[in-house]
Amino acid sequence: MTTHSRTRETICVLSGAGISAPSGIPTFRASDGLWENHRIEDVATPDAWRRQPQLVLDFYNQRRTRACAALPNEGHKALARLQARFDVHIITQNVDDLHERAGSTSVLHLHGELTKARSTKDPSLTYHIGSAPIRIGDQCELGSQLRPHIVWFGEDVPLIPRAAQLAQSADRLLVVGTSLVVYPAASLVHFATRASHRVLIDLDPACSNRDFEIRHGSADTLLPQLAEEWLSQ
Repeated sequence: MTTHSRTRETICVLSGAGISAPSGIPTFRASDGLWENHRIEDVATPDAWRRQPQLVLDFYNQRRTRACAALPNEGHKALARLQARFDVHIITQNVDDLHERAGSTSVLHLHGELTKARSTKDPSLTYHIGSAPIRIGDQCELGSQLRPHIVWFGEDVPLIPRAAQLAQSADRLLVVGTSLVVYPAASLVHFATRASHRVLIDLDPACSNRDFEIRHGSADTLLPQLAEEWLSQ
C-alpha cells in the first residue's frame, strides 16, 4: 500500500523594525530624521567608518547591548509556532536575533547581524561575538580591524539573490513591520509570483496595497491571531 504525505506549504515572511518595536528596540528612524540621536551619515555609511570609526563602534556597541537585553515578543513567537505545519522562511531587515531566540530556524538577515563582527579586509570572515563590544584594535585572523557585520548605506546587499529565491518558492507571503519603501528589500514581494495568500500587517491605518490582505495593528497582537488561523486551517 502506498501512502502519500501531505505536502507542507511554504511561508515566506518579510519582517522589518515593526516586529521588534514591541520588544523595546527603537525603529529605524525617528520622525526628525535621526537614528538614536545620530545622523545616518555619521554612523551607518562606509564614509562614516573611515572618518570616525570610534563613533561608529560606540553606536553599534550600544545597539548590540540593547538588542541582546531585549526579549522576543508574541509576534516573534507566533512565527516560530507556524513551523509546526509550514516550511517558514523569514527574510528580515532587522539586525537583532529575536527571531532566532523565539525559535525560528530559517532566518536570513538582509542587512547583517549585530551579534557578529567581520573583517575589514575579507568580508567572508565573520565572527560571532554575542553581546560583546568591538573595540579599536580588535583584529581578524588576517590582522585587519573588525567592524560591525552590518550592511551600511551605500553598500551592496549580498543576500538579495538568495532572498529572491525564497520569495519565489512561497505559497504564502507575509509582510510584517515594514513599510515596503526601503529598497532593494521592498522589491522582494515582486518575486513571490506563486503566493496565493498575501497578508500585510502594518500599524499605519492609511496603509493600502491591493495585492495584499491588510491587517492594521501591532505585530505582537495580530501575528498570534494569524498564526492560530493558519494552523487551524
